[in-house]
Amino acid sequence: MPTADRRIAVPEGERQYHIGLGPGELAEYILLPGDPERTARIAALLDDVEGSQQHREFASATGTYKGLRVSIVSTGIGTDNVEIVVAEILAITEHPTFIRVGSCGALRPEMALGDVAITTGAVRLETTTSWFVSDGYPAVADYEAVIALIEAAERLGVPYHLGITATAPGFYGAQGRPIPHLPIRYPDLAEDMARQRVMNFEMEASALLVLAGLAGCRAGVVCAVFAQRTTGDFVTGAAKDAAERNGVVTGLEGLRILADMDRRKAAAAADRWRPSLGI
Repeated sequence: MPTADRRIAVPEGERQYHIGLGPGELAEYILLPGDPERTARIAALLDDVEGSQQHREFASATGTYKGLRVSIVSTGIGTDNVEIVVAEILAITEHPTFIRVGSCGALRPEMALGDVAITTGAVRLETTTSWFVSDGYPAVADYEAVIALIEAAERLGVPYHLGITATAPGFYGAQGRPIPHLPIRYPDLAEDMARQRVMNFEMEASALLVLAGLAGCRAGVVCAVFAQRTTGDFVTGAAKDAAERNGVVTGLEGLRILADMDRRKAAAAADRWRPSLGI
């Protein structure tokens, strides 16, 4: 029998150290919010909840959405947390599908507060993924996830935008926001990204896309626009709640559409979804 590698912190078949979950406790279709408090708000939209768990910033719930078993696992803020969550989920699931539902700052003037941004790929401004792949490696959303999120937004009537996301390793200086009493290296970062037709800033997408891709899993990202960086406007109050809901319901419906794609692929004995299979 082979000797276990003592460097492995997430051995297969054991309850995971950070998320506190074991095999069978997660669905294969998984929504990943950042904020742990968002997990309970999303769970309230499910038809039923079979179980919930919280350990540190990692809050989870599993239940049924329109007949589909889904799970919600919060990642907390940042790509380092995403690395933890993805690694531990992969250890206790078979072949998960991930949709990140988060918030973002818009870099295009036509993006209104409360709209959603669907990521096609991400600029890796963070360094977490550099421990896995070379510097030129792209962070790309799975095309099935992108199509499912577009279809979800269309069905729900949620205003959406499509494009490249910049994943930053921080909220202030790392996104070009000035900080009183602290110098920042790239005060024109937002303008530079906008000139390169980057759609939005957020803090988790690239890690999810790279790690899921390396694992051969689907991943997509949809973020509600909380900030408009071209004007400095920021969503508050009831408008913030409505914006969050736009992102969440788009993500949930996207998972349901992906499950339907999977059923159609299975019926056609197809490895990949194509338009002729329908959704």
